[in-house]
This record gives sequence, structure tokens and C-alpha cells, in this order.
Amino acid sequence: MLEFGSAETDAGAAEVIKDATDATFMADVVETSMQTPVIVDFWAPWCGPCKTLTPALEGAVKKARGAVHLVKVNVDENQAIAAQLRVQSIPTVYAFSGGQPVDGFQGALSPAEVDRFVEKIAKLGNGGGGGLEEALEAAEAMLEEGAAVDAAETFAAILGEDPANARAYAGMVRAHLSLDELDRALALIENAPPEVAGAAEVEAIKAQVDLSRQAAEAGPVAELHARVRADADDHQARLDLATALHASGETEAAITELLELFRRDREWNDAAAKNQLFTIFDALGPKDPLAQTGRRKLSSMIFA
Repeated sequence: MLEFGSAETDAGAAEVIKDATDATFMADVVETSMQTPVIVDFWAPWCGPCKTLTPALEGAVKKARGAVHLVKVNVDENQAIAAQLRVQSIPTVYAFSGGQPVDGFQGALSPAEVDRFVEKIAKLGNGGGGGLEEALEAAEAMLEEGAAVDAAETFAAILGEDPANARAYAGMVRAHLSLDELDRALALIENAPPEVAGAAEVEAIKAQVDLSRQAAEAGPVAELHARVRADADDHQARLDLATALHASGETEAAITELLELFRRDREWNDAAAKNQLFTIFDALGPKDPLAQTGRRKLSSMIFA
């Protein structure tokens, strides 16, 4: 068994750990990651946390025995690639697989966390061709964590490789919604290519776009609550209240108001309450507990 201090191991380490520049980044990272996952460590000589993180990354990558590579980028000397990847603080670490960024983190991690991160990235190379799936999962995780810009870029890169990927297309729309770019989200929905336009993921996000557009026109929740309390049969106020509640993240309360509106006058405004409920259910997805409960309650009213 080879020890890390041996000449043979040092030679192997040179193969999997290297420094990159703006000029070599494409070859060292993007092209290499088409075959083997690559972790990119953005650092600087003056960065204190980098002095502990970089050695931990190097040690974990060596233990992976070629299953993952490490590329180090000095941001002081290579500002172009750092700017392109929106590196705003260091240390920043990105992982690439299949030519795309699929994961990453900022700040120093404990040695155990570094080991787990490297092990996770190393496993990406075992699936041979699973890069897009991993990239999708990473982009969705970015979106959940609030990194909508990074998520949008990753979804766009996936669509560059697979233009018919409905999940990535829907993710792109969700990212623009998260960035409050409603016009851009609407344009994407209206111009969805035929091969993805009818997909369930795109239909669901289309419902979310419709709700966001309505929310932009809804009034303040407190004022709408007051209008409904003053006149329980003010159907427009109740519909607007439900829209505003959904926009503020109170989906269950929005469904409750719409069910009440349906109970009071199911045919009002061309069955607006029922149509809005279906829009919310479509946006939530068929497996969402709120959608399932809401559908049951609506059905019980329809067939009562």
C-alpha cells in the first residue's frame, strides 16, 4: 500500500491536484470534468480560512485516489474567471461534473465536512453520463438556498446540452421568478419550445407564473382582510385576498379563502374560485399535501 509521502503518490497527486489560470481553466476544469469530477478552490495568499481549507481539500482529494481532481485558482492573479463565476468572497469552492457546475460552498468547513463533500463529488464520476442529472439536482439545491442567479446559470448550461430538458426549463422559469423577474418568466413560458411546453414540470411552473402575475396586481393583505370582514359577500375582495395571501407564502390560508368563496357562490365570475384553486393545485403539484387536501374539500363541495 502506498503512503502519501512516497514518490509514486506524489506523482499521482500532481495529476489530480494542480493550479489553474484564466487561460487554462477551460482545459483544466471544464474539459477535464467531462471525464472526472473537478473541485475548484478559489483562494488568495492573504485569506486566512484558505490556509486551512486548501490543505483539507488536498488531503481529501488524495484519499479519493483519482476519483476527483482539485484545481486551485488564485483570485488575485486570475480575476477574469473569478468574476465570470461570480466569486464574491473567499474561500469559494465549486464542483464541476459533465462540464457544468454542480455543487459548491463558501467559507471554511471542518475537515470532516470537507471529506464528506469530496466523497459526494467523487461519486459523480461513477455514473458515467449522470452529469446532467447531478447538475439538475445541484441547480435546484441552489434555488432552494436562495442562489437564484447561480441556479439560472446552471439551468441554462443544462439546456445548452439538452434543449428538451423540461425539468431544466421549468427550473429556469422558477429562478427568474425568485429574482422577481416576472416579465422574463412570462416570456419563457410564452416561448417554451414545443418539446417541453406540455410537460408536467412546465405546466406546473406556468401556473406559478399566472399566480405571480395576479399577485402583482393584488392589494395589501391587511386592507383586503378588512374589506372581507366588513362585507363577507364582497367576492372580489375575497378573491384578491386569496391571491395576496398566496403571494406572501400563506398558501393554506389562500386555499381556505377560495373554498369559502366557492361555498358562497360557486358560479361567481365564471367560477373564478374553482379556477383559481385549480391553478394553485397545479402549481403545488399532485403530491403536495395542501393540494391533495384542498382537492378533497373542493370535491366534497362540488358533489354535496
